[in-house]
Amino acid sequence: MNLVWKLLRQHISIPQFIGFFFANLFGMFIVLLGFQFYNDVLPVFTSQDSFMKADYLIVSKKIGAASAISGNSNTFNASEIDDINAQNFTKKAGKFTSTEYKVDANMGVNGQSILNSELFFESVPDGFVDVPLQDWTYTEGSKEVPIILPRTYINMYNFGFAQSHSLPKISDGLVGMIDFKIFIHGNGHSDEYKGKVIGFSNRLNTILVPQKFMNWSNEYYAPNQKSDPTRLIVEVGNPADDNITKYLDKKGFEVESDKLQAEKTTYFLKMIVSLVMAIGLVISILSFYILMLSIYLLVQKNSSKLENLLLIGYSPAKVAMPYQVLTIVLNIAVLLITWTILFFVRDYYMGIIETLFPQIESTSMIMSLTLGIALFILVTAVNQFAIQRKVMNIWKRKDN
Repeated sequence: MNLVWKLLRQHISIPQFIGFFFANLFGMFIVLLGFQFYNDVLPVFTSQDSFMKADYLIVSKKIGAASAISGNSNTFNASEIDDINAQNFTKKAGKFTSTEYKVDANMGVNGQSILNSELFFESVPDGFVDVPLQDWTYTEGSKEVPIILPRTYINMYNFGFAQSHSLPKISDGLVGMIDFKIFIHGNGHSDEYKGKVIGFSNRLNTILVPQKFMNWSNEYYAPNQKSDPTRLIVEVGNPADDNITKYLDKKGFEVESDKLQAEKTTYFLKMIVSLVMAIGLVISILSFYILMLSIYLLVQKNSSKLENLLLIGYSPAKVAMPYQVLTIVLNIAVLLITWTILFFVRDYYMGIIETLFPQIESTSMIMSLTLGIALFILVTAVNQFAIQRKVMNIWKRKDN
């Protein structure tokens, strides 16, 4: 064994093995990073809104230059709503109801005001809101109103305001930290309410209140005003049904923040990550050939001496062992360094992702670690087989 190591050191090419090491490191890092990034980011596009039923679309009318000039209304009338309900892909449809009165709101965290503006509320039928009934109800005369805020509100706070003012970031479990004051004016009344934030919605860009509160408050603060809805919420059986797209195009409707778009985004994410991982695999394969070429050159340079070792009684396994150990050590070093770099890179980008999307489901590196081990075993097994075969060829040639 020591004799073989001495022979190996005489002809070893340091630049060749350094080239293999960094090429293999770079290739494996790209593969594992692409795989890990895909797993970490995918929940952003595929996670269900925790406050809305899964298979629904928010439908509105397209607003273009022609419709603006002609003065065509962007509201839905009763016949259009009935027509949508009559479609085969529709399970049920409901309308968004808006406030007909003036609403001012102030939102604060830890006594620090972060929003003070005139707003408006909307509501949808309670059947579309997937929260316990006791949390999503309003008793006439109560000064506390349950509300669901758009996720964009809290993202802007976490990513901008909280950092610049050294305030705590807010997640779904910390909604109690939000102090939301509501000031309503209309019909000679001016009242203050407390908004009880029960969560955030990924799919709605409006502040949602219970339908019961909307009906009562419109009647109380604006009894003589009523407007047609500009948006509908439609629950469908399959959001990817081609008939939905055809119907929407035919009617001049469009879907806001729909699942169809999310599915397209997910598809492109998969395609990009697959391309990146393919490039990483190509680099890894090339690095494997660099290693095998280096080993073959070493064995070839030492073929006569190795043949003598076989003649004096060394077995092919003992002769091949130093080369096999060398490849195993190099592959282990590559794997461990790749995992270390991946950990710090992931920690960096996950900090940004969790700031933008505090509600994102937590993921782990277990699958990436498993993939790294699988690649290590595969590459090492091929290395061992190739080295053993080369030494066996020398051994057979010796017998001839």
